[in-house]
Formats: sequence, C-alpha cells, structure tokens
Amino acid sequence: MSWVDSIVFLSRDLLPVAAVAAVLVVLVSVWGYGRSRLPMRLKLTGITLKTLGILLLGFCLLEPQWVDKKAKPGANFIAVLADNSQGMEIRDAGSATSRAEELAANLKPQPGDWQEALDENFQIRRYSFDTRLRTTGDFDSLDFKGRASALVGSTRNLGLRFSGRPLAGILLFSDGNATDIESLNDGLGQMPPVYPVVMGKQSPIKDISIASVQVTSSTFEDAPVVIHCQLAATDFPAEKIVARLLDADGKVLDTQYPGLGQAMKVKFEVKPESLGVSFYTVELGQTAQTEGEAGEEEATLANNRRVVAVERRKEPFRILYVAGRPNWEYKFLKRALDDDPQVDLVGLIRIAKREPKFVFKGRDGESSNPLFRGFRGDEEEEGSYDKPILKRLNVKSEDELKDGFPKNAGDLFGYHAIIIDDLESAFFMPHQRELIRRAVSERGAGFMMLGGQESFSQGGYENTPIDELLPVYLQRSGNVSPVDNLAFGLERDGWLSQWVRLRKTEADEKDRLEDMPKFRVLNQVDRIKPGASVMASVLGEDNKRCRRWWCNATVTANPARC
Repeated sequence: MSWVDSIVFLSRDLLPVAAVAAVLVVLVSVWGYGRSRLPMRLKLTGITLKTLGILLLGFCLLEPQWVDKKAKPGANFIAVLADNSQGMEIRDAGSATSRAEELAANLKPQPGDWQEALDENFQIRRYSFDTRLRTTGDFDSLDFKGRASALVGSTRNLGLRFSGRPLAGILLFSDGNATDIESLNDGLGQMPPVYPVVMGKQSPIKDISIASVQVTSSTFEDAPVVIHCQLAATDFPAEKIVARLLDADGKVLDTQYPGLGQAMKVKFEVKPESLGVSFYTVELGQTAQTEGEAGEEEATLANNRRVVAVERRKEPFRILYVAGRPNWEYKFLKRALDDDPQVDLVGLIRIAKREPKFVFKGRDGESSNPLFRGFRGDEEEEGSYDKPILKRLNVKSEDELKDGFPKNAGDLFGYHAIIIDDLESAFFMPHQRELIRRAVSERGAGFMMLGGQESFSQGGYENTPIDELLPVYLQRSGNVSPVDNLAFGLERDGWLSQWVRLRKTEADEKDRLEDMPKFRVLNQVDRIKPGASVMASVLGEDNKRCRRWWCNATVTANPARC
C-alpha cells in the first residue's frame, strides 16, 4: 500500500480555492520583496518561507487524515505447501538431520508459533505434493516416499484451484529440487505470491545410487537372466562400493564390486526357480570397514535399492517338425528335448508319398494303403493311395494335424517354429507356402530347413515364398560336382555361438568334430544372402572347403546331411 493511498482529504471541494489563494499570496510576496532594498539572499529566503507557510495552510484547509488499512481476519486464504518426495531424505554434509526431519520440525505445531499467528488473520489450507498435489489436514502424514517432486505443477494447480478466490499467497516448504522443471516453459498462469522456505543448504554431497537397471533374458527361460546395473557415485570412492543381489526373502544371491578404475557397472546372472513373475532386489552398500574406520556418510539411502521383476514363461514353445520320410533326425531331436519342459516338439512325418489312383492297389476292392494294415486305430486315418501317409507324433489333441499340414493361419500360427526336413516344395499347396512365410515375417516364428535329397534346389524351392526365408540363394551357376566323405568344421562365428559349439572348451569341441562320421550328401549353393553368417563348413577329401552352413536371426539352414 503506497503512502499516497494512506492519506484521505475530507474537504477536497476546497482544493480550487486553496490553490488560487496560495498562488495570489505567493505573487504578492514576490512583488513586495522585489521592491524592497534588502540583499538578494534575504529576499529569496523570505519568499521561500512564506511560500511554504501558504502551502501548509492550504494543505490543512483540505482536512487531511491518515488511514491505516488492515485485512479482516479470516477473509483471505493462505496455502501451506510441503514437499513429500524422497529427495527430502538427503542429509547435507555436516548436518545431524535430514531435510525431511528439518521440514517436519518446522511444520510441527507449537504454542505461539508462526502457524498460530497466521491462523489469526487467514484461513490456512494445508497441502503436500510429490507426484501430484494432495490435501492434508495436518502434516503428520508426511512419509517422504514420493517418487517425484512436481513442484511447478503443484503450485500451478493451487493457483487454478483458488482462481477467483482471495488467496493471499502460497507458503512453500521444499528443497527446490523439482522433477518437472521443464514444464516451467509453459508458464504458471495467474499465481498469487509464493513465499519459499528452502530446506537444506549448498554443500558437497557424498552419495552412491543405482542410475538404471536393465534385464536381459533369453528366449528359453531356463537360461540365466542377466541384470545389468549402471551405478553413479558423487564424491564417493568406487573401491568402497559393493553391489548385492537379493531374492524375495532377503537372501544374498550374488555380490559384485565395481572396482577401482573400471566403469560403474555391475552384472548379475540369476536363474528364476519358479514359473511366473519373480522379484529380486539390487542393493548398494559400502565394503567392510577395518576396525576403527568409519564408513562414508551418504546423503541418502533411498536410491541404494532397486526392485527388479523377472518373468518366466509358463507355456512351452511348440515346434512343428515336418519330415519327408522317417529318419534319425526326429529321434535325436526328441531325445534331446525330452528333459526340457520349455520346448514341445510336434512331429508330422510322411511314411509314404501319394500315388495316382490308376496304380495297382494290391488286393481287389482294397482302397486303403497296405502300409497301415495291422495298425490299430480309426479306419478314417488309414490313408488312401491318392494321399500321402502321414504320422502325427506328440500332438496335443486328437484334432491337431489330423488333416496334415495346417491349411489356415489359425492352426499354423500356434507354433513358435517350423522345421522342414528333406521335404519337397510340391508337398505344400501354394497357400500353405505363403502361410509359412507369413508365420515367419508377421508372427516372428523361427524357420529351419534341414538338408537332404529333396531339400533346397533339389526340392524345387526356387522362386517360392519359402525361398525368401532361406539365408542362401538357391540359383546355381554351372554343374554340380559329386562329393563324398565330407568333414565338418566350425567357422569363427560358429566357435562363438553356444548353440553350434556343443562343448565347453575348444579342445573338447575339436575332439568331438574329429569323431563325427563323414558326410555323404551335400546340398550345394553358391552364395549367402546379406545379413547371413557363416557358422560351419565341410571339407572334402582334398581338404578343400566345399560349402557351408548359414544362419541369421530367425532363419537357419543346414544344407549338409549324412
């Protein structure tokens, strides 16, 4: 309130009269002193004094009064806003209490304190904020567990709540660390005065924290889950930091040390014991101190723990294995996967190809294939001569694959991977070949083609949708030379891939390769497609590299077969 606003003139209507009288008197005084013989210094002094006296008389003629304005008690509101975020748990260097404890002490009601004085003149409204603004009856409910400090947004929301109402001001208790400071660029709108009460002080802080946590899991959930942790330290020696991995019961599973001179990163490997979601805790601490040595005092312990959720798959991966003839591959694959609860291998094996109807059928009047004679089962499953004879293995229900290879997307897309073994392209109908391509490109299914006399180029897969899935070009230039007694060996990428290298050490793997039988048949190709990797090669009797195996992220091809 300005000084002028504090003076009220009761006789403002006499202002013209007082002004005219003052001007006349001043003019007469100037004329009278101008005719006198007094020195100029005395003349000016007399004129000045008479002028001041005349102005003072005119001011009194207006009857001035001093008015002191005072707010009516309870007519206005004042908001008290307290920060309830975890950042208030910081303890400044050299301070015996945290910022949260300091804030709680200031907000605790005391007889004759500032809150009681405010309550005499204002209606107090109390609020707390962390991620959002909340109304509170008192500040005893502050727990300082909020995961953010929306200081800008909370003060803006208070201004909107009291829009059009007499809000005298906002009394803000915080350390000033706002997590939504970027929103300040949008402005605050119409805000009452904000009176900040800053907790804490500017001082160097010693602290260690978990900056980020990233979980990397394999497609097969029984493989170890890798937890990568990025750590951060402020004025804290790295050699004194230790990271621990705890299970849900608080048992320490692993301990890692960032170490001196290394990047502030640690890595844990863990195998969840149960299906579904499991929770682990990454915890930072200080290394064991020697006797008589005190540990470093941290600013806060709130950022030293992070809970990590890991999910293990409950349903197994289903793989559809389609073979052109009975062979050893399905036997060995089934044996290898029997003890793995996460992989379900479903087999569809062709026992006999279809034959034209005019071919001799064996017995007069017999329409079913004699290969099924003697088998127990439904007569509807006995294949006729004009249909291939297929055997279903490890199916989940009686209707699964009953009509052979799936003919619609709903049936085929239920499998996570498809393996084609020594089976010609003509076995599939055109729309079935397109379904296989869609299963890989749209649904992310895996695809593998095993070699044989009816695979790759020999199976007529050139210029088909399945050709697009293969990591090799099937078109060949020149004649195919016969091969025999081919030795199998790994390339560089094969040595680095655990699914190709079956032994733990290089020496054991080399012994395994030397004991392998020789390859007698090879599906030869010219080139690999961009993005494919050479995993292994076969050598002829003259030790010349013949052809290789190739794979990429979702497609694996094995052109060699013994």
